[in-house]
Amino acid sequence: MSYSASGEPPERAERETTERPAEPDARSPATGGGEIPRTRTAMAHNSLLAGLVVLILLLVFIVENTESAKITYFGAGFHLPLGVALLLAAIGGGLLVGIVGTARILQLRRRMRQSR
Repeated sequence: MSYSASGEPPERAERETTERPAEPDARSPATGGGEIPRTRTAMAHNSLLAGLVVLILLLVFIVENTESAKITYFGAGFHLPLGVALLLAAIGGGLLVGIVGTARILQLRRRMRQSR
C-alpha cells in the first residue's frame, strides 16, 4: 500500500483533493467583494438623512424670507413671515397628496381582497 506525501492512505488523499470545502459567496461582505444587501433599516436610515437635509434647507429658506406677508383665508386676514406662509402651504399640499394617496391604496387593497 502506498501512502501520499502527507502520510494519508491513498483513498483518503483522493477524497481530500476531490472534495473541496464550499467557497464563500463572492458577494459576501466578509470576502471583501460584492455589495451589502439592502435592508429596511438601511433604507430608513437613508430616508432619515435625506429628510434631515430637507429640513436644514427649509430652515435656511425660512430664516432668509422673514418679510411679512398678509395672508387672507376665508375672510380672516393675518400677517406671517413669507417663509412660514410658504412652508404652511407646502405642508397643506403634502397632506392633500397623502390623503388622496391613502385613499387610492385602500381602494387597491380592497380590490385585491375581492379578487381572491
